[in-house]
Amino acid sequence: MRIAPPVVLSTEDRQVLETRTRARRASARSVERAWIILLAADGWQDQLIAMHLQMTPEKVARWRRRFLRVGLSAIDHDAPRPGRPRTITVAQERAVVRKTTQELPPQATQWSTRTMAAATGYSEKTIRRIWHRHGLKPHLTRTFKISRDPAFAEKVEAIVGLYLQPPERAIVLCVDEKSQIQALDRTQPGLPLKPGRCGTMTHDYKRHGTATLFAALNTLDGTVISMCNDRHRHQEWLKFLRVIDGATPPDKDLYLIVDNYATHKHPTVRRWLTKHPRFHVQFTPTSSSWLNMVERFFRDLTQRRLRRGVFHNVAGLTSAIAAYIDQHNEEPKPFIWTASAKDILAKVVRARAAQNTQ
Repeated sequence: MRIAPPVVLSTEDRQVLETRTRARRASARSVERAWIILLAADGWQDQLIAMHLQMTPEKVARWRRRFLRVGLSAIDHDAPRPGRPRTITVAQERAVVRKTTQELPPQATQWSTRTMAAATGYSEKTIRRIWHRHGLKPHLTRTFKISRDPAFAEKVEAIVGLYLQPPERAIVLCVDEKSQIQALDRTQPGLPLKPGRCGTMTHDYKRHGTATLFAALNTLDGTVISMCNDRHRHQEWLKFLRVIDGATPPDKDLYLIVDNYATHKHPTVRRWLTKHPRFHVQFTPTSSSWLNMVERFFRDLTQRRLRRGVFHNVAGLTSAIAAYIDQHNEEPKPFIWTASAKDILAKVVRARAAQNTQ
């Protein structure tokens, strides 16, 4: 009669296996294997263990051998299996990747799994697996714009310096206007949100005029100074500068980060700034509105209050904007700038190099 090789357990291993057999959240397979090893360590033969646990002797012998060969970690995982043989060779997979990245389908701007499957003769699932393995998403695209400002590096360093190391006894304000905010009314009333159904809103709308929001975001505490007007000429910009002047402590310098909109550089505005030396204006590089953190506030305003808003007139629109800003200023939260000027410039260099290689 064949005798199975004996199993000798240390005190720690026995304690772990006994705990595993009593664990409520352990998998049934793990508990079963723990019982096999414990009974084998008590001197039971494979036939007797198989009868007691209602399984085949071959299964008991397999886990006994695996424990003796690997140890306690063997009962946690199955042995690796080879799986089904590959039907697509590495060369064929590379051909699909090359076709996806370097060619375009006829009469279309991007590949889909169906068009690629038809062009290569493989199944859609095969194409999907290849794309997933190589991180290819032909249906997605991202917009970009590389600034052509000759003083791009100097302006980036100046603005990032104001964010990361603001001057002493000074306030840094990100200032801009959000123009052409439409007071949109829906042609029919929608249905409210309820369990099992989302809220509804008509796709068409009625226009009731527009408004312009002037906003200055304090980079230190996140508060916003605002003004709404129906136009955004240099006269309204000057009016907002006076609002900022009156809403800030007079003994502190003001560093304003603004874009290159023509009204910000109007001769009348320049003369006013000359007479108010505590105002220091730092212009962002061209095509670089992302450097102005007030744009982040405008995005939140649009998503949370304007996009689904229903406004019957411009007065209702401006009231809703003012109420949102008042609530924001009750518990302001500043946006934290983390990117250094060095990292930004290095990324732009890489983008230009990639663009030149195309």
